[in-house]
Amino acid sequence: MGFPDRIERTVEVAHPPAKVWAALTTAEGLGTWFGNEATIDLRPGGSARMTWTDGHAADMRVERVEEPTVFGFTWHIFGLPDEDPRRTYVEFTLEPAGTGTRLTVVESGFAQLPEDTFRTAFDGNTKGWASELGELVDYLDAA
Repeated sequence: MGFPDRIERTVEVAHPPAKVWAALTTAEGLGTWFGNEATIDLRPGGSARMTWTDGHAADMRVERVEEPTVFGFTWHIFGLPDEDPRRTYVEFTLEPAGTGTRLTVVESGFAQLPEDTFRTAFDGNTKGWASELGELVDYLDAA
């Protein structure tokens, strides 16, 4: 493998795990901080969908639900054609940290890509997670 397979980010959030969990796993939460609208069937094998006002959409398959500590899903890889079956796996891990939560997100599966597609997907999602986690913190602080 000539390039990284995963993106990992950790943030300290000044809110209890239950509140962070709800932001990650409910349609209201996902549709506010991550997309503009969302649906979710919160069970392994369930589906989730986020849409944005610019017309973009993301379909996800729920893979792991261990309330209130682990939530994982697979989704389409940015830069690949819609019909391509390859996916990356995203997992959120929540740990109590004082009165708040240490939230870690790991997205893996980039090593399956050819180099030209890898760069688009990996760089785009690296920037995306930095932005989205900031939006999550803003959402939680405003709630």
